[in-house]
Amino acid sequence: MANHELSWTQAAVLAAGLITVSVALRLARRSRLTAIAVFLQESSLVVGLFALWQFAGSFSVMGPGGALARGRWIWHLERTLHLPSETALQRLFLPHPLLVQVLNLYYDVLHFPVLIGCLIWLFIWHRDLYIRRRTTLALFTGACLLVQLIPVAPPRMLSGTGMVDTAVVYHQSVYQSTAGFDPDQLSAMPSVHVGWALLVAIMIISGARSRWRWLALLYPAATTLAVVVTANHYWMDGIVAALILALVFALQAGLARLWARYAAARLTATTGLARLPTNVIRLRLLPDRLTWDHRGTNDPINAGGNNGRSGAIRQHDRAPARCDRAP
Repeated sequence: MANHELSWTQAAVLAAGLITVSVALRLARRSRLTAIAVFLQESSLVVGLFALWQFAGSFSVMGPGGALARGRWIWHLERTLHLPSETALQRLFLPHPLLVQVLNLYYDVLHFPVLIGCLIWLFIWHRDLYIRRRTTLALFTGACLLVQLIPVAPPRMLSGTGMVDTAVVYHQSVYQSTAGFDPDQLSAMPSVHVGWALLVAIMIISGARSRWRWLALLYPAATTLAVVVTANHYWMDGIVAALILALVFALQAGLARLWARYAAARLTATTGLARLPTNVIRLRLLPDRLTWDHRGTNDPINAGGNNGRSGAIRQHDRAPARCDRAP
């Protein structure tokens, strides 16, 4: 079966082309072209990450000789932890060839297009959330690549486990199209497929407002099922990917708190805002006009507090914000 994914060289060329077009559009200095340039710039970043992921799978810091031993160690660790048997789960699906072939295709082609589609949705409709989750994606993928430098054989390569390489059985293996041994076969730990699927679900739940958004959790569940049934990953591969993603979120939250404290301290030192209430300082740290603020310029702004008094600040009473000043 032909590999439906871009190779790392194809992805790198595409990323370079996108960033080149982006720079050219920015030089035109037209507002509409600049918006397109920003979109192409972000696309080049994501495609570049994919190229790096593909490239990192082609080599490792250790030889392939110990990959089988490390895979077998993970297998025995799962049995010690009493995790469900991958073999027993796979045997439930093997009598259904059509379903197994669908899972093979799911594993091969779905993860990257779904991720790209979700990022585009965030970029268009939830730009502030997109910026944070794009950074999450970059940090998570980079951390996984570092771990994958240590080769680990997938369960389909282990003898004595009863696992079947379903892609080979139905001639859907992407590795059959490559002559010789492909080192990317030994990048089982952790599962980037599962990590990306979890991130997609988090992005949808964070950005959408529909009560149906929680159905997005079915996507990482289905991805985990696919990678295990096809014998490409252990349960531990998905668990480690989830832990790395959680650490990335914790790192981002910690850095955000540190930056907020630094910005507040700097604002206090330069403007003397220490005498103002904390909520006023927070407002000073926010943009002058939020993108979802649709008040008219002459509408009153409530200025009441919890002390029972209320009032309204009219347009002519407030200091003009930066966005109201003439250029």
